[in-house]
Amino acid sequence: MCFIYFVMLMTISMSLFILGINFLFYDIVYFIEWEVLSLNSMSVVMTFLFDWMSLIFMSFVLLISSLVIYYSKEYMSGDFNINRFIILVLMFVFSMMLLIISPNLISILLGWDGLGLISYCLVIYFQNIKSYNAGMLTALSNRIGDVALLLAIAWMLNYGSWNFIFYLEIMKNDTEMMLIGSLVMLAAMTKSAQIPFSSWLPAAMAAPTPVSALVHSSTLVTAGVYLLIRFNILLVDTWMGQFLLLMSGLTMFMAGLGANFEIDLKKIIALSTLSQLGLMMSILSLGYWKLAFFHLLTHALFKALLFMCAGAIIHNMGNSQDIRLMGGLMMHMPMTSSCFNVANLALCGMPFLAGFYSKDLILESVSLSYINMFVFFLFFFSTGLTVCYSLRLVFYSMTGDFNSSSLHVLSDEGWIMLKSMTGLLIMAVIGGSMLMWLIFPTPHMICLPYYLKLLTLFVCIMGGLIGYLIANVSLYYYNKSLEVYNISVFCGSMWFMPYISTYGVIYWPLYLGTQSVKSFDQGWSEFMGSQMLYYSLKNTSKFNQLIQDNNLKIYLLTFVMWILVLLSFLLF
Repeated sequence: MCFIYFVMLMTISMSLFILGINFLFYDIVYFIEWEVLSLNSMSVVMTFLFDWMSLIFMSFVLLISSLVIYYSKEYMSGDFNINRFIILVLMFVFSMMLLIISPNLISILLGWDGLGLISYCLVIYFQNIKSYNAGMLTALSNRIGDVALLLAIAWMLNYGSWNFIFYLEIMKNDTEMMLIGSLVMLAAMTKSAQIPFSSWLPAAMAAPTPVSALVHSSTLVTAGVYLLIRFNILLVDTWMGQFLLLMSGLTMFMAGLGANFEIDLKKIIALSTLSQLGLMMSILSLGYWKLAFFHLLTHALFKALLFMCAGAIIHNMGNSQDIRLMGGLMMHMPMTSSCFNVANLALCGMPFLAGFYSKDLILESVSLSYINMFVFFLFFFSTGLTVCYSLRLVFYSMTGDFNSSSLHVLSDEGWIMLKSMTGLLIMAVIGGSMLMWLIFPTPHMICLPYYLKLLTLFVCIMGGLIGYLIANVSLYYYNKSLEVYNISVFCGSMWFMPYISTYGVIYWPLYLGTQSVKSFDQGWSEFMGSQMLYYSLKNTSKFNQLIQDNNLKIYLLTFVMWILVLLSFLLF
């Protein structure tokens, strides 16, 4: 079953890629309106936008999802309900496709909420307390963005249509449109986990590794970046662009710093995703939307490969994710280690691999841009941190001696997993140069001083050297960073963001909800409202029933009582 889905998705992916190249070369855009329902004078219309960007992005999503589904055949082989898992993944991909081709806020919300709901189902797939907590944090954090998108839809009623694509030109001069743009930016920040919504992304690692490979490369987390690429006109020379630049720069720095203190293999790669998302958002807020899209595509290739290799390692290590228990894996798992190292080098920006073309161009464009020293520092220091944690990871897991149990069954014999990884390995090597020729057919002339031109290379070498030295003095269970414990806790816990988010998003709202229900719904409002009404009606009807029982004594007593009341009124 998995193989059939793999072939089907791969075929569609290839077709869309060829079509996307055709659209790019001939500058074709198809805007399709499909009338779903027509009732009297009202018509419900579904709109789709097919241009080179949506087609190429869809082809990449389908390529990665096809390989992930094929990879799951072996990785999830112990699961009796693997068909349920595959259907969830397919629904996830379909939601992403709907989001990609929508130029309309309503249909974007359909795909957006589909992603949120199915990601919750996938995060809690391994049913335990940790997964439930992570799923709840993911769902509630993303709900903030969903509400922002709903408010944007409500505000766009003023314009007569939800097709935002028509109003992009007038957006910058219109205060109302700037409000809609800021709500869309808030939605994109929650979905792409920028500060202060970053804590859900490492928590979502509770999902199975094939899901992580799909979610963290090309689907859920890139949805926010893709939406802002569509709204890119709003970010140039406005306060929104400046705010997003600050937040995404800090996200990039915070994630890079946190990954250097982390020992969980999947969380290191998750923080690496967060760092790259910050890079995409920050270059987008400077106005280079094509560069952001280029990096989004190249990052999808090597990040999916990185997660697949991590999954194969975790699978062989008996589900252990602690990098201190690994070591010497290149002796036992040479093919997986090779793929892992290629993906890591692509992440670091090694010349002529996929990541180099986008990252180098981004950093040179930043050097050429009109920015202050703080933002410049964030860009280059975060790049150094990327190389630093990548080399630390390689040093811990690949080199040295094997640090786990002496009785182990490490091997490269998972042929289905290896085939999936090899497909992405080829793309991680050639993908960057191929996309470079397609998206930037005209060479860009970036003229920089000698020291700025070499700064990227210098930062990468220094970062790698520091990462190696730090890992070298922190071997096995002795951790050098624990000598500065307070700083380690602060940096390793993402600047205390998970604690703040857990209390801010989950604990306090639920606590306040409980108290208000107890005090109002089940307290005063219950006593003074419905219960009071119930008791009053009950007592009145009982008295009424007593009178109607035709009891002579009661009838006479009542008659006398009424006469006395009447006399008292007459006398006084």
